[in-house]
Amino acid sequence: MERDHRPGVAHFYTSEPLLSSGVLVLGEDAAHHARVRRLSVGAPVTVRDGAGTIASGTLVRMAKQHLELDLEAPRCPSPLPPVHLLVPVADKERMLLLAEKATELGVTTWRPVLWRRSRSVTGRGEGTMFAQRVEARMISAMLQSEGAWLPQRFMESNAERAIAALPADGTRLLLDPEGEPMVRVPMLGPIALAVGPEGGFELDETERLVDAGFRRAAIAGGILRMETAAIVALGVVRTQLAAASH
Repeated sequence: MERDHRPGVAHFYTSEPLLSSGVLVLGEDAAHHARVRRLSVGAPVTVRDGAGTIASGTLVRMAKQHLELDLEAPRCPSPLPPVHLLVPVADKERMLLLAEKATELGVTTWRPVLWRRSRSVTGRGEGTMFAQRVEARMISAMLQSEGAWLPQRFMESNAERAIAALPADGTRLLLDPEGEPMVRVPMLGPIALAVGPEGGFELDETERLVDAGFRRAAIAGGILRMETAAIVALGVVRTQLAAASH
């Protein structure tokens, strides 16, 4: 991933595609961020659209309700190999932490799944309002890590719908402490990774995943929290895919 090494560069997000150089106007949230950062006219900036395009530029005008940026020609870094995450519907804060780290680790799609044990969670993360919080956390993580892509986000669904939406090819993995060590599993992209809820998958859910082509894979550390297991597994997957590409 390319990095902008100019000193003091500020990073912004736009939901509009970055198509060309020129002046870009950002709204009140960006103006507030600029005030918090104590930016002034002439400050170096980057803008990301979350779809793989980045533009560097300069802050040329500040107002209370908006900013004006003068941008150079956009650039598009090479995309990472796809990794699709089936995340369990779980405690809100645990899901938000995972949303942040999954973005930093370049997850391609984020699909929350209502596993059977998800339904017993109090204060679980679901619904439109929570999806907006996930999006905000992902945007912040993308800017902080100077990434180029936001995960494509989907609303929560049952397992059947989530599995049916995955690519037909590639490697499918389900986290299972009784599986083979993940570092020994050959990985060919795209990767689909299924993470169970607190307490794990029910036996029939594991069988359904295996029948759908998922391979049981274990990570070091024994029984881990949902978000910890997912973050570690994503790190292993990204490392394996990077090694395979060299």
